[in-house]
Amino acid sequence: MTRVVPAVWALGALACAAPPPEAPHPAVLTPPSASPTVAAPAKSPEVRVKILGFNDFHGQLSPKAERGRPIGGAAVFAAYLRTALAGHEDHTFIVHAGDFVGASPPNSALLQDEPSVDFLNALAGPGCGDGIPAPGGCRVIAGLGNHEFDDGEAELLRLIHGGNYKTGPFVDNPWRGARYDFVCANVVESATGKPIVPPYVVKEVEGVPIAFIGAVLKAAPSIISKPGIADLTFLDEADAVNGYVPELARRGVRAIVLQIHQGDTQPPYAGPTRTDAPPPAGALDRVIARLDDEIDVIVSGHTHEFTNAFVPNAHGKPMLVVQARSAGVAYDDIDLVLERATGEIVQKSAQIVPTWGDAGPGLTPDPAVAKIVAAADARVKTQVERHVGSAREAISTRPNDAGESALGNLAADAQRVALRADFALVNPGGLRRDIDAGAVDWGELFSVEPFGNALVAVRMTGAELVELLNHQWGHGQPPGGRVLQIAGFGYTWDSSVPEGDARVSELHDARGRPLDRRKLYTVAMNSFLAGGGDAFPAQHATPGAAQPSDLDALVSYIESLPQPFAAKIEGRIKRK
Repeated sequence: MTRVVPAVWALGALACAAPPPEAPHPAVLTPPSASPTVAAPAKSPEVRVKILGFNDFHGQLSPKAERGRPIGGAAVFAAYLRTALAGHEDHTFIVHAGDFVGASPPNSALLQDEPSVDFLNALAGPGCGDGIPAPGGCRVIAGLGNHEFDDGEAELLRLIHGGNYKTGPFVDNPWRGARYDFVCANVVESATGKPIVPPYVVKEVEGVPIAFIGAVLKAAPSIISKPGIADLTFLDEADAVNGYVPELARRGVRAIVLQIHQGDTQPPYAGPTRTDAPPPAGALDRVIARLDDEIDVIVSGHTHEFTNAFVPNAHGKPMLVVQARSAGVAYDDIDLVLERATGEIVQKSAQIVPTWGDAGPGLTPDPAVAKIVAAADARVKTQVERHVGSAREAISTRPNDAGESALGNLAADAQRVALRADFALVNPGGLRRDIDAGAVDWGELFSVEPFGNALVAVRMTGAELVELLNHQWGHGQPPGGRVLQIAGFGYTWDSSVPEGDARVSELHDARGRPLDRRKLYTVAMNSFLAGGGDAFPAQHATPGAAQPSDLDALVSYIESLPQPFAAKIEGRIKRK
């Protein structure tokens, strides 16, 4: 059994020793002046391993700002990881728990996220292949998240295995793909039941094996555009992962790290894993409860939160669970001690390390990665810097207690105008960042709506609109609901009514007149929402000419407004 003991040790403790001198052949006499034979040192009964984990990078090649300080960015992030690697590269692995790409800023997204993969290629190590990964030979192991499937299975596999995109080449010609390993146990081809990437890889440190196995949240199809994953099945996470444990046991593997794109939330703290900290809570809990006792460490993601805790499964086996927020602003520094004789993990601990750009390794960004980012920036510079307008003040995605946000209103108005519709609905997950006060360029708006979803017009009766709105709570939605942003009408919802029941009432149009529940209205929405995304019922779009994307609608709408433009919460959605 694993003993949960914080394993804190110096960075230099894992420096690889030189091989012992070879003993002379018995038939050869050692000259008197030669040094006496030195016996090989006894092997330590323990093997130390470091794992550098991260999650939800989302192609964040450029630095962000936090509390007035620079943080993250690929070159700074790489500098932190290289510093953590230094001196014990053969004992360290870099792993991520999905959403490494997708919903990315334009310097990655406009180039199909190839620069981000190039950044991780730079950290992969000398044991990696060119093009198709060499399983077992690299220090980088990649998991899959829902956003890896944004452009469908075929594009994901192209990004991994190589080949130019239809509008490429971009930075590299030809695109050679990822040089590192990918793992995911629970996404399979529906026709064959075979995983689309290997379910796990086994690495060795001083001859002791350690396995890395991947999984993505089972509910991923509800937040992925359906056409691109039509031939895939997303299996139960715990069942899929547990199903490979006997196979790993037959291979003599007793140390298993799970990279899962599902997560919890926990109040953050500094330093090594604490047993007295408030425990994490969230959707990952139900997966942990059902995991096999052989799972030791869980690198998690999806919720963009902090996690560093020992969480027991249903049998009381404590698992070290970590998550390092998102966008490369932090990483998991995990220390493990494996017992050489049994291969079991006997000590484990972690710290969540912020990647400040004005301190420590951040003062010396990695030059090779900085070159990759500079090339990507140059490629998209003209398009990204196109001026669109000027915001009088910051426009936030933050909702009030009814669920309405200022940016949600702006985006919904833009879509309603673009399609000349009666109403508009915007899924809040489609708005990825706030608009800052001051000059607004195309690149900033791309980061607000990076998915390029086409707009569609849906004909709905007032009664059908009410039914769709009631799906904001319950009906497969997360606890607390998922409130759509709206334009052209308003309504009140009753929080005292149980989730899943009819909460919506008092519908009215923009002039305050009650909506006719029998009348047909035209409702603008993006293709993701109309296709049943975010667990809403699918809608049948009205046939017609090709429509603009959500981003194009937002850009055109802002350009049409008096400058500087503004948006605010107006009471379109009310709660009682």
